[in-house]
Amino acid sequence: MCRCKGYPHYKKSDKCETLTAGRNSEFSHFSRGEFFPDSEKSSTQKINRYISMSITAWIAVLVIIATIYCLIKRYETRLVLFTAGLFLCCISMKPMAALDQFAKSMTNASLIMAICGAMGFAYVVTHTSCDRHLVSLLAAPLKRLGILLIPAATAVTFFVNIAIPSAAGCAAAVGATFIPVMIRAGIRPAAAGAAILMGTYGSILSPGMSHNNFVAGISKMNVMDLISLHTPFSLIMMGIGLVGITIVCLVLRDNKPTAEELAAYSAKEGGAPIEKINFLKALAPLIPLIILVLGNKYVPALKMGVAQAMVLGAIFTLLVSWCDPQKFSKEFFRGMGNGYGDVMGIIIAAGVFAAGLRSAGLIDAFVTALKASNELARWGGSLGPFVLAVITGSGDAATFAFNEAVTPHAVNFGMQVPNLGSLALISGSLGRTMSPIAGVVILLSGLAMVPPIQLVKRTAVPMIVAVITLALIMV
Repeated sequence: MCRCKGYPHYKKSDKCETLTAGRNSEFSHFSRGEFFPDSEKSSTQKINRYISMSITAWIAVLVIIATIYCLIKRYETRLVLFTAGLFLCCISMKPMAALDQFAKSMTNASLIMAICGAMGFAYVVTHTSCDRHLVSLLAAPLKRLGILLIPAATAVTFFVNIAIPSAAGCAAAVGATFIPVMIRAGIRPAAAGAAILMGTYGSILSPGMSHNNFVAGISKMNVMDLISLHTPFSLIMMGIGLVGITIVCLVLRDNKPTAEELAAYSAKEGGAPIEKINFLKALAPLIPLIILVLGNKYVPALKMGVAQAMVLGAIFTLLVSWCDPQKFSKEFFRGMGNGYGDVMGIIIAAGVFAAGLRSAGLIDAFVTALKASNELARWGGSLGPFVLAVITGSGDAATFAFNEAVTPHAVNFGMQVPNLGSLALISGSLGRTMSPIAGVVILLSGLAMVPPIQLVKRTAVPMIVAVITLALIMV
């Protein structure tokens, strides 16, 4: 007799083989004190892994909620995004992921050139008052249009915003001239401010807009090709905005202001129209756009990058304005520095935030959900940045975070990277246009001398219709 696993039996007998085989098939070895069937052991490991991933992902969800709350409370955007991303990387035991992403984002050559060049040019255009000459030139033939002055002002602002991609900068330049003109023409101050606000998403067609350059970079395509891709959809959104705000203002009878409303408008208007328009100065803000369009479509010899076009535009501006070149130079480089700090700073912080979401496993879970449904991807890419932009007042933070974290995975759920990226950047701009806490809304409400909610009341319905339409037609 022998002893096999503690049971007495005869050597090499059928009974021995049967007992041994049965016992081995039923239980695993006794190592480390385990006493589970193999199938149960495997299931337990899977459950443990799932629970571990889910806990981290749920913490990430709570961090997102806290981040949104901080942005609503107007805490510093870059600080909030960076801190949230670093925290998520630390609890995921990957602190270097945040620091590596920080270093990678701050040395993105294509974005730095485009953004800093565009901001430097925007500063010198404002410094030389060339933006006011352009606005005055466009405003001159529009003074006697009545209620049609509202869509006309929106269209002009949209066009100017392409040349001056900063929403606040464009609103300041256009609003200072157009709002007094519209009020004198019999338009309520709130409607005048809302008309300008509705046009401040024209920068989605600007090669100087940071989002266009960012999406073009992750799509590995030329920025002008990306703009050509989403231009039809952007123009449809513009059409919805034009028709929508006109209808809303007609319903609210904004073309028949009361005497009290006109009296409430302060006589301190600021930024009066230019009396003697210099056509060359009015042309200066458009020079980079003209060069980029001609170079990429019609004249190959003029093909160049955004930064190069902005420098040529700055040189033209200096020549036609004939101002002090030393002050001009200081303004240009001040704009470049602020462009890196203000715009690139948000991109860098959003990259760290996205790295935190990836480390926590939330991005993988989200991408897996999007893979299961193209419809979910469509509505997530449109309504996600839109709602966040409305809540936080900034289309930049929400759009950069989405495009950094989710858009590169577009092919995994049956979409293309440039399409999803364009969907997010347009919807983010639409959302910011109806946020009562957005900087551009507050600026225009000050110029029109009305509460911000009065402007948003006129832009909200058209923007909601536009983002739903965008989700239905773009994907």
